[in-house]
Amino acid sequence: MGVDLGDIFERKEIEFSDLKGKVIAIDAYNTLYQFLSIIRQRDGTPLIDSHGEITSHLSGFLYRTTNLIEEGIKPVFVFDGIPPEFKNKIIEERKKIRANAQEKWDEAKARGEDKEAFKHAQASSRIQGNMVEDAKLLLRVMGIPVIQAPSEGEAQASSIVRDGKAYAAGSQDYDALLFGAPVVVRNLAVTGKRKLAGKSIFVEIKPELIELEKGLAALGISREQLVDIALLVGTDYNDGIKGIGPRKALKLIKKHKGIEAVLLELKTEIKNLAEIKNLFLNPPVTSEYEIKWKKPDPEAIMKFLCDDHDFSQVRVSKAVERLIEASDEGQKTLDKWF
Repeated sequence: MGVDLGDIFERKEIEFSDLKGKVIAIDAYNTLYQFLSIIRQRDGTPLIDSHGEITSHLSGFLYRTTNLIEEGIKPVFVFDGIPPEFKNKIIEERKKIRANAQEKWDEAKARGEDKEAFKHAQASSRIQGNMVEDAKLLLRVMGIPVIQAPSEGEAQASSIVRDGKAYAAGSQDYDALLFGAPVVVRNLAVTGKRKLAGKSIFVEIKPELIELEKGLAALGISREQLVDIALLVGTDYNDGIKGIGPRKALKLIKKHKGIEAVLLELKTEIKNLAEIKNLFLNPPVTSEYEIKWKKPDPEAIMKFLCDDHDFSQVRVSKAVERLIEASDEGQKTLDKWF
């Protein structure tokens, strides 16, 4: 879920055309969760095949990734590896939250309250079974590079950007900034008309661009201090300090220069502080990866989605045609970009 720094970091709304010809290293788990959350029926039920396997994420990876390629974007999907040990507590807490949401979803469905059911269904989304391996398989037969991170996917994506192998890291979270990504793009997979939670209001969502150095300069802080702010607010590895949001954390860090002095003033502590800071500033990543786009394999795509997971042959064949055409044009653009 990551830390929310939206209140203090400038986000620039952009068009897809601004990303044409650009390589984007996308946090695959973040994207997978988005697809599981938003691609559902009215009562919150996800797409399911005849074997009872959820396929919402596969639908997202096919159709929405094809949309990105048609826009001239060159996606690279980076998957999480083994999480650090101190993340286990947060992982267990999330499991409890999702289990609770599942119960509320079931109750709302039984009452026939579709809006309430959909809300709780989204909160119950979880990665299970063969979801990750199936996503990797689909992306590969679509001709899209897949990279396996040793640990956190956002850290690896950020490293790819710093190495100059990609223009930006793609994620809804702000963690990529903490991991040192020079440029982050948000909303890649959720653009278009979206309904505001709990309201009958629709808003237009466009991609957002965030530049790390420009943001740090505007705030008058260093990247290490940005990590300190995140730790005070709460990250995937710690709960944060109660009552402290991004703006208050920024004020405290600018006053005291670092988190240690802030914690002394507040007379509190953060467990595993040094280890968490080091993870953000020096995360485990690999340089042993290959970024190479290949031609889509129509037969493999059709077999996997239609034969194995009951997707509509008509819809998938149309998507494959679009993918092949866009991939051919995109390769010409990429060759010029390099």
